Amino acid sequence: MHVAQVNFLSAPVDIPPEALLTHWSTLGDVADAVASAGTRVSVVQVAPYQHRMTRGAVDYHFVPITPDDGGRRLATVLGDLGVDVVHANGLGFARQTHEVSRYRPDLPIVFQDHADRAPPWWRRAQWRRWYAVAAGVSFTAQEQARPFVDAKLFGPRTLQFSIPESSCLFNPGSREAARVETHMHGDPCLLWIGHLVPGKDPLAMLEGVAQASERLPDLHVWCVFGTSPLLEKMQRRIAADPRLAGRVHLMGSVPHARIERLMQAADIFVSASHRESSGYALLEAMACGTIPVVTDIPSFRAITGHGAVGRLWPVGDPARLADALVAVATGAPARRAVRARFDEELSPAVLGRRWTDAYAQVIEASRVGTS
Repeated sequence: MHVAQVNFLSAPVDIPPEALLTHWSTLGDVADAVASAGTRVSVVQVAPYQHRMTRGAVDYHFVPITPDDGGRRLATVLGDLGVDVVHANGLGFARQTHEVSRYRPDLPIVFQDHADRAPPWWRRAQWRRWYAVAAGVSFTAQEQARPFVDAKLFGPRTLQFSIPESSCLFNPGSREAARVETHMHGDPCLLWIGHLVPGKDPLAMLEGVAQASERLPDLHVWCVFGTSPLLEKMQRRIAADPRLAGRVHLMGSVPHARIERLMQAADIFVSASHRESSGYALLEAMACGTIPVVTDIPSFRAITGHGAVGRLWPVGDPARLADALVAVATGAPARRAVRARFDEELSPAVLGRRWTDAYAQVIEASRVGTS
C-alpha cells in the first residue's frame, strides 16, 4: 500500500526543505510513524519551489502550484507516484482537495482534522460538495466531529476515525539529571507550554496555581511560551499576588530540542486550553512520563483515557485546577503509568498501525462503492 500525505499549506520560502522537517516536526513524524507500520509513504508538500528528497523510508516531493492550477499539477504528481490513497492534511483545504479529485476521482481520500472549524451555515452547501470526495475523515476525538456531522457536511458513507494528530520520540530520561541541567525546581514542579493568548487561558492557570500554593507551599511553575499578547497582564497579576511572586518563572521561547529536558524535569504538565485539535505538548509530556493536569476538553479526554492518568479539570475553573494540582501532588500516579499509557495508545508505532488500518478501510470501502 502506498499513501500520499498531502500538505496544502505552503512551505515558507525562507526555510530550505531539509530544515522544514525540523521547523514543522510533525510533517515527518506522522510519515515516519506510518512507514514504520510497513506502508510506503510519500509526502507531497505545496511549496514555492520544486525539490525532491528522501529521509529514512519516506520520499518528500515539494511541488509549486499556481492559483489557477485547479489541482491539475498535484493530480499529475499523485498519478506519477502511483499512490493507492491520499491523506489530506486539514479539513480547511476541502476546496483544494476537491480540485485534485476532479483529475483523479479513482483515488480514495481521507482527511485529517487539524483544529479546523465547520464553515458558517451560509457556506455549507458548497463545502458539502467539496467534502463529498472524502472516503474517510479523522479527528483525535469523535466528539470533535460533531459540528461537522450535525451540519451534515459528510456523506453517509464517509468513514470516521479517532486517531491522535501525531506522536513523538521523547522519553522519560532521568528527572534528577534534567533538573540539574535545566535548574528547574519545585515540589511539585509544574511546566506550562503554550502561547499566552485567551484560548490557552494562562490567567486561569495563574489563579489555580495561586490557590493551590496555599496547600502546596513549595509549588513552582515554569512557563514556556511563544506568542504572548497577555504577557504584561500576567506580569501584573504575578506582581500583585504574594502567592505567585517568586514561584512563577516566565521562560519565554525555547528551542524545541530543549522541551524534552524540561518535560523530564517537571512533575506535572499543566494546561488551561479551551480547545485543542490534539495537544502536541500533552503528547510530549506523556512520552516523558510527566503527569498531565489538563482541561476537560475532547482531545485531552481522548489522549489521557478520560483522565485515567493525571487529572482533568473544567475549562475556566481555577478552583478545580487547584484541587487537581493538590490531588496529583499528594497522591500522584507513578510516572511509569503515564508512559505506559503513551506506549499503549499514543506511541509512533501505534499511530502508524492505526493510520495503516484506516487507509486499508477507505481503500476497501472505495472498491466496494465502485463495484
